Amino acid sequence: MRKRSLTMPLLALSGLIAACSSQPDYRSEDTPPPTVDQVDLTRYAGLWYEIARYPNSFEEGCTDTTAEYSLRDDGKVTVINSCEIEGRDDRKVAEGVARVVEGSNNSKLEVKFAPSWVPFAWGDYWILHLEPDYSAALVGSPDGKYLWILAREETLADATLETILEKAAALGYQTDPLVYREPSGE
Repeated sequence: MRKRSLTMPLLALSGLIAACSSQPDYRSEDTPPPTVDQVDLTRYAGLWYEIARYPNSFEEGCTDTTAEYSLRDDGKVTVINSCEIEGRDDRKVAEGVARVVEGSNNSKLEVKFAPSWVPFAWGDYWILHLEPDYSAALVGSPDGKYLWILAREETLADATLETILEKAAALGYQTDPLVYREPSGE
């Protein structure tokens, strides 16, 4: 019985590793992109709507995706991602934790959605662009596997979206693969 209880976590872990390694790379640059100079995590906390994202396995079938960040007493950030899945009445919810990368002025975080006993499941969450009023952000991984455009509202002004897309392209990220949020009710 003990052998079986270790088998399931090891299978899940190997599946997680395979999923992470199979994600396409949409950035041709080898040097890490610059992040914003500084992020006030108190202002960054709260609800964000996903405007666009690179396709990825963990958001497959998701619409109306949101991310909510809240500060913790230990200096970390609670992350709650949720989305609608067609044919389901409830929202799919994933809860994780983020930690600030030392010396990054809060612009580089590492996020983990795996159980606490998995030591190496932290993923890069770099804030690449942030509107001065904290109304929209470009977030991604330096390797080009992940990229999100987030906003405080369900829609984003065309001019702001264009600015963010231009920033992404200037940093070496492809913008053609982005999957955009569908308007609510469609």
